Amino acid sequence: MTEQAVIGIDFGTDAVRAVVADAVDGTLLGQGEAAYPRWQKGRYCDPAANQFRQHPLDHLESMEQAVAGCLDHAGKTVAPAVRAIGVDTTGSTPGPVDQNGRALSMTPGFIDDPDAMFVLWKDHTGVREAEEITTAAKNWGGTDFTRYCGGTYSAEWFWSKILHILRENPGVRERAFSWVEHCDWVTGVLTGITDPLAMRRSRCAAGHKAMWHRTFQGLPPDRFWQGVDPTLAGLTDRLYTQTHAATVPAGTLSDEWAEKFGLGRDVVVGVGLIDAHAGAVGGQIAPGALLKVMGTSTCDMIVAPEQAAGTRTIPGICGQADDSIIPGMVGLEAGQSAFGDIYAWFRDLLAWPAAAGIGPWAEATEADKTAFTDQLIPALSDAAMNLDTDSSVPVSLDWFNGRRTPNANQALKGGISGLTLASSAPALFLSLVESTAFGSRRIAEHFTEQGIEINQVIAVGGVAKKSPLVMQTLADVMGMSIRVARSDQTCALGAAMTAAVAAGIHGDLVQAQAAMGAGFEREYRPDASTAARYDRRYREYLAMGRDAELSRR
Repeated sequence: MTEQAVIGIDFGTDAVRAVVADAVDGTLLGQGEAAYPRWQKGRYCDPAANQFRQHPLDHLESMEQAVAGCLDHAGKTVAPAVRAIGVDTTGSTPGPVDQNGRALSMTPGFIDDPDAMFVLWKDHTGVREAEEITTAAKNWGGTDFTRYCGGTYSAEWFWSKILHILRENPGVRERAFSWVEHCDWVTGVLTGITDPLAMRRSRCAAGHKAMWHRTFQGLPPDRFWQGVDPTLAGLTDRLYTQTHAATVPAGTLSDEWAEKFGLGRDVVVGVGLIDAHAGAVGGQIAPGALLKVMGTSTCDMIVAPEQAAGTRTIPGICGQADDSIIPGMVGLEAGQSAFGDIYAWFRDLLAWPAAAGIGPWAEATEADKTAFTDQLIPALSDAAMNLDTDSSVPVSLDWFNGRRTPNANQALKGGISGLTLASSAPALFLSLVESTAFGSRRIAEHFTEQGIEINQVIAVGGVAKKSPLVMQTLADVMGMSIRVARSDQTCALGAAMTAAVAAGIHGDLVQAQAAMGAGFEREYRPDASTAARYDRRYREYLAMGRDAELSRR
């Protein structure tokens, strides 16, 4: 029987996952998962407009179910041993709140208003606003506040999303007292400290997505934001100045949530962090390692001791912030805006007749349609692995959801070049897989060009666990071995590790990683015989990208 247990709660794009682990050795004692019911129905989203919103009730209801499931799985003796909870969420996923910190979409008049909900990380409605923020930062006559986020502000981040909604929705503009990142809101709800001016804000989210930096004494000042758009005047006074690492306690469980979970009122809740950064912790990131969280998109992260990183800034990446991943180190973030989403797009394209009920699918059940769709990617992968690589495989560009790194530009589009009447579905699928690997190689090369050492690659996430084709292609294209983390829930495990430190069970996060890490289950090694072919195709990919950028100017 465990004496000290911790819970990690991971809010992903589609569902909440929760694990309860032995805080001493990391043994997984139970896990639970619950999908977001409104999100599953596509409510409040408009993919054609790049609008992706989530209702906070989805988050609260699914969190309660997932935690209940993991504790039921663990057994009755575990709940009394729980000492702390750590939370991670997608990011940047901000939402408007009233003066009491209540999500605006949970107040009268806004229950079905998409602009009053959490704006999911992949919502790109703020492309124009992101460009304006970048331009203003470089021309306002003061500090360039984009210097710690690669020199370009992204439509995927905090301020661009807020500005877009404030411009478009007078009702939200009038009623929103403040804005909170999803990870800050969840910890506020769990602790009962929902006052936007009192809740402890995440260094991870603020440093990587909101241009917070200690050398700026906090966020960019009000006079800067007034120059971007007067709509933002005064907002910084209703946000925050101080931020905290995920190993800092945000409070203890409120009476309401202690009762809902069946846990003690003294359970510590740690400050939140972004899901990919929690995955880096759970995947045992260390200096010199490029850790790739591989799912619908990718986040590629590196940590460096502060004395090694110094005061230099890395252009073209998604952010760098001290204490954001491992306290005492600088966290560097890059990534791809679409990865697994590209494969899912192609799967759904091929499955359209089934989804539309065409021909023999007219009488099929929804279960049969789903089963067919689920078989497509495994079947395509098997066929792609058996392709004659000398045959005609198109070259694709992985910017289907814009480009995150190097040099964020969410207005860019994906592309496919070299199609012929002989192009098959497996060949096209292989081309898409290669494109995501080429994007990964470009990110790694960008880091090394900036003097950041990479001596190993670690992969975590659903794609890393499920697709040998993708992983072997990635190793071949990058020319590096890739180790896959053993844990199925690295993000939730990482959140649990931060909780163990917040509760004082481990002295720091490096100690928690060493004690609770699950290790690695597989290593993909590059095939030297593919190097020349992939070097040639990589050059074609780079040329295609340059042409695509020029065409949009």
